Amino acid sequence: MTDSKIAKVQLGTGGPEVGVQGLGCMGMSFAYGPADADESRAALERALELGVTLYDTADAYGQGENEKLLSPFFKAHRDELVIATKFALTIPPDDPTKRIIRNDAPYIRQAVEASLRRLDVDVIDLYYMHRRDVNIPIEETVGTMAELVREGKVKHLGLSEVTGGELRAAQGVHPIAAVQSEWSLFSRDIEAGVVPVARELGVALVAYSPLGRGFLTGSFADAGKELGANDFRSQQPRFNGENAAVNAALLDPVRAVADAHGASLGQVALAWAQQRAAVYGFAVVPIPGTTKAKRVEENTAATRIVLTEAELALLEPIAAKVAGDRYADMAFTSAARE
Repeated sequence: MTDSKIAKVQLGTGGPEVGVQGLGCMGMSFAYGPADADESRAALERALELGVTLYDTADAYGQGENEKLLSPFFKAHRDELVIATKFALTIPPDDPTKRIIRNDAPYIRQAVEASLRRLDVDVIDLYYMHRRDVNIPIEETVGTMAELVREGKVKHLGLSEVTGGELRAAQGVHPIAAVQSEWSLFSRDIEAGVVPVARELGVALVAYSPLGRGFLTGSFADAGKELGANDFRSQQPRFNGENAAVNAALLDPVRAVADAHGASLGQVALAWAQQRAAVYGFAVVPIPGTTKAKRVEENTAATRIVLTEAELALLEPIAAKVAGDRYADMAFTSAARE
């Protein structure tokens, strides 16, 4: 079963066809502590063997280092995969807690050229606005992005952490293939706003952190005590202190469902995320991140797990009981603007 390829789905109307599960590549060079480059490359190759074709990066991940790391793999398999990268976000190396967001046209043009150079490709398949600069009308930002499509530098457009209203306004300027937002058993705020609009407009939802940044796998219970100070999760409220203790107890129903399927906690969390497509009736592509080939095998196998209505009902109350926000500063997300 570990060699079975995953199914495919189309991103948006006229967007690219990709595997129903993608791969988040951020942790290969950023946010979660040291990673082994050779191990990461093996994970990339194994993912492609298993039908994973959407690979997600951003210029902000390691200040471009993630794009550079992925470049040889992308070039070796250029016609077999979809490259997704992002602009708009800068994280100063001297203050990793700070976020600088820009959506102005000169910055976008500078960013796309830099990403093309680091990736060493002629065109980016899916180009996301990483975060929303509220000082720039989204129609203006997407208008600039649309120019990149006409110029042949980008094939398809995406948006990350936008509201339903912002998505609707953007779609009025140029077709949007995908919206990327955090969506998991622990994070469901997007279901009130962006999900209904995305479904209505035929825009795919690319779910990042479907494993709750590893917390839903049970791999750690308190980030502050178990993970290094340079691990991004040690800054997130829900993974530390009293919040972490409350949230660890919420994994009990996940364990019960996992036991029933002979599966891991992470596989149940991913199966739930994959099943959002059937629940809501539109394309949903989770992009769990990992640096290990064995974990890729485990994650892709979750696409074949179907949870029963009773199991879904058991998992349903979890999100409402989660203690702590998903970011220390929620102004960084669409939830603050819905």
